[in-house]
Amino acid sequence: MLVGATPGPGGEFAAGAAYRLQPPLHELVSTVMAPTGALSGADGQIRPFGVQGLFHADHRALSQATLLVNGREPEAIGHVHEEAGRTRFVSLARWLGDPHPDPTVRLERVRVVGARGMSEHVEITSTASVAVTASVTVELSCDFAPIEVVKSGGDTDPAEPIHREPGGLSWRNGGIHVTVVGEDARAETGGGARLRWDLFLPPGGTATLRWEVVVDDPAAVVVAPARTLEWSMPEVTAADRRLTRLLHQSLEDLRSLRLAETGAPEDTFLGAGVPWFLTLFGRDSLWAARMLLPLGTDLAAGTLRVLARRQGTRVDPASGEAPGKIMHELRRHEFTVEGNGLRLPAAYYGTIDATPLWISLLHDAWRWGMPEREVAALLPNMEAALGWLADYADPDGDGFVEYIDTSDRGLANQGWKDSGDSIRFRDGSQAKPPIALVEVQGYAYEAARNAASLLDAFGRPGAGRWNAHADALAERFRARFWVDGPDGRFPALALDIDKRPVDALTSNIGHLLGTGLLSEAESAQVARLLAAPMMSGGYGLRTMSSGDGGFSPLSYHCGSIWAHDTAIVLGGLARAGFAAQAAGLAEGLLAAGEAFGYRLPELYAGDGAGPHPGFGRPMPYPAACRPQAWSAAAAVAVAHAALGLYPDVPAGRVLLRPMAGAPLGALSARGLRVAGAEVSVAVDAEGHATVTGLPPGLALDVR
Repeated sequence: MLVGATPGPGGEFAAGAAYRLQPPLHELVSTVMAPTGALSGADGQIRPFGVQGLFHADHRALSQATLLVNGREPEAIGHVHEEAGRTRFVSLARWLGDPHPDPTVRLERVRVVGARGMSEHVEITSTASVAVTASVTVELSCDFAPIEVVKSGGDTDPAEPIHREPGGLSWRNGGIHVTVVGEDARAETGGGARLRWDLFLPPGGTATLRWEVVVDDPAAVVVAPARTLEWSMPEVTAADRRLTRLLHQSLEDLRSLRLAETGAPEDTFLGAGVPWFLTLFGRDSLWAARMLLPLGTDLAAGTLRVLARRQGTRVDPASGEAPGKIMHELRRHEFTVEGNGLRLPAAYYGTIDATPLWISLLHDAWRWGMPEREVAALLPNMEAALGWLADYADPDGDGFVEYIDTSDRGLANQGWKDSGDSIRFRDGSQAKPPIALVEVQGYAYEAARNAASLLDAFGRPGAGRWNAHADALAERFRARFWVDGPDGRFPALALDIDKRPVDALTSNIGHLLGTGLLSEAESAQVARLLAAPMMSGGYGLRTMSSGDGGFSPLSYHCGSIWAHDTAIVLGGLARAGFAAQAAGLAEGLLAAGEAFGYRLPELYAGDGAGPHPGFGRPMPYPAACRPQAWSAAAAVAVAHAALGLYPDVPAGRVLLRPMAGAPLGALSARGLRVAGAEVSVAVDAEGHATVTGLPPGLALDVR
């Protein structure tokens, strides 16, 4: 992201402190156990520039941790993510040991990140025929940079160590205290801070060096959860091994993103992504929990309760808060990005879709078997959310849910495509707010229907009103949103300030599938357009058609591919019976997963998948978070769509509708959860499905 930059002659940006570039992430290695994460080079070195560092709860705790052997950096040969929070880096010191081409001194740097810091042990092995002596140091610095300063490419000065013991160093800034201790090390501060070990290895000898950093941060607004894992870890077998590998890595990444609010560690939610968004994000956390419902309802319950406690109670234009509204993001302090005027309060409510998504997550968790007492406890919050839909979501009274930032310092766009230039007409021109997004009308329709079902089931008034609300919204939507395009009619991206349809063809319309807002014929038309090469010609679903004027494969929201976006649409296609179209998107995600080492990033380039310009693999988006919650959850969504298990526990039935023809091949999952019971589903190569382990009282409907 360019911050406050204006192009000069030749399109080049002028130098100067105000014109900073967001540092790239795509070549860095993340080791995470929320709320702590380390970002390093592929060699394991944490160097004092860019976004490298050890971060804890929105602050950088270490800005450098560089390992040197006799003053030289070892030569990296590879790394592997061993499990959540643990990465092994392998390198060589070829200038030590025997003087022949084969390396004889090898270093394995094992990094383990925990909720309150990081430890490393460095295993040094010699196969040399001579003794090896060396001085090993870890060069350290700490700058306490806030994440928003790092994100905007800002500079910070390293702090001075305030305490030194024989093997320890510490730094303090306000309430944050960082302590580093090296076992059997010597701490030094002359010419920079470091830990030093003097090493002697006999022929064929080994040694292990250990050090750790602990972060004490009592002002953090997020902490590690108190409870064990909230979802099952299913045993999955698949004919396409890419799916099992993607699921394995994704579930490990999700395990590393678990968070809770300070003071309420019993309710778990997923932090949105590393490094920029490792905190509570209403929309992201809700979608990720929704995708993980086949593995249990505990994560959904925790996410719903956390957001319910922060539900809006007053009208505040500065924060976007309104009674009944679900929040967007939570920080420890105001989130200010230099150069572009963005100043978000610590608790920010600038989201148009989190509130209806909260309602639908409550409904879906209820259908998957969330205990009725837990559902009932949240019904007052649901009714407050409905109050927001009725009284605040449509400020101009035209019957559509819309947004506008009246503070002039918040997000200009407040749907999931929240970059400033994301809402564009077919010719590439930008729409002006207030904006009524297409997918948000689908979310609002679905929320009204789902809320009516809950109100009716729990004997509360209002079901008729909200069913009528949904009917009226569908009628208005059909009259105002559908436009003509080169390949037929489709729903517009949005309505703008003048109520003109914003006529770009985008992935947003795929979110309508499964909401109930579209007829069967309309769903078929949407499926046809989304499966066309202009939308699905790459490694998933493009955010904007390649035929539109605003398209760019490396635009954040106007041509790139987002894994979660693709997975949401894929799931809607599968449930609506469009197996071939869903399978095409699944193939794109699996190919992307393989290319990115089975750790799907937040987004990647929307180039075509052919020899040119697709390069035979997807290109990274430089500033994409990785790991990222809803991208990792997309792997579960793909498997769920293929298996086709759709329970309605309150109604006493379970629909089993796998993707027709088993386009992903044979697939089985053992350890899914329905109403707390472990359930197994298997689909053979011909598409025949079986299910075992359903709790008593549930009737199976196989289609």
